[in-house]
Amino acid sequence: MNKIILFFLFSTSLSAQIKGIVKDSITGEPIPYVSIWVENKDIGTTTDEKGYFLLQLEDKNLNVVFSVLGHETKTVVSSKISEVLLIQKTVQIPEVLIATPSRLKQIEIGDVKKEFYLPEPQNIPWLFARKFNLDKENLDIKYIKELIYFTKSEVENGIFRARVFEVNEDGKPGEDLIQDEIIVKVKKGKHKTSVDVSKYNLQIPDNGIIICFESLLLEQNVYFQEVYSSNHKNKAKVLNYAPHIGYFYKKDIESYNKRHGKWMCFNSEYNEKYKHPIPAINITLTN
Repeated sequence: MNKIILFFLFSTSLSAQIKGIVKDSITGEPIPYVSIWVENKDIGTTTDEKGYFLLQLEDKNLNVVFSVLGHETKTVVSSKISEVLLIQKTVQIPEVLIATPSRLKQIEIGDVKKEFYLPEPQNIPWLFARKFNLDKENLDIKYIKELIYFTKSEVENGIFRARVFEVNEDGKPGEDLIQDEIIVKVKKGKHKTSVDVSKYNLQIPDNGIIICFESLLLEQNVYFQEVYSSNHKNKAKVLNYAPHIGYFYKKDIESYNKRHGKWMCFNSEYNEKYKHPIPAINITLTN
């Protein structure tokens, strides 16, 4: 287990335990893997396979946000949480993105050759994404066969959600282009994990496409990370969630983080100035 240096402020306070379940507003079926966070606070969780969740809150009058693929995002005051109903979202995928490939040629693009990992605390759901454009030397090879994630997991069979977004006019991630839930299981340790999406027959449009890694704050992903104070005299173990996405450096790639429901975008100018790390994601293309 990695030993890292972090600065911590320890405090004690009374907290209220909020339990609930998230269901589809039409079918009444529980919704698994819903991302949940508290507005303006680093507190969050994810519903389990049966749609249940648990939050520890100091105040019962906080705004809690519920977000998941295929449903409208909803904000609920924590004092009124017990059963949360989410409305299904109707999305029309642009027709130009779907076609039938011949699959006679295949290439891997993305420029990830050697990744590294950061000691990131995941106390609210995160989305890490990067943009892909057509390979200039292989413009006829544009159908996405596989999503390739470079991951590190401190637990066996940790899981994350894979997502694919269209690029909005403002350059930010737009609607999901795959409406199915893609939950990916990874082995313990560092691995190159491939996700077959060939059945969706997606192709990269002229303005690019965005591939995303979404963390899930689930019991099966929990591990305890060993951390030290700045003077190396105090040691503690803090709760964290696996798996983690790797990173690499390349200044001309656009990347994105989503936290607290807001996308942050990092362009080539920002990458060059601050050496911003890019999520270690490749894709396999066919013609």
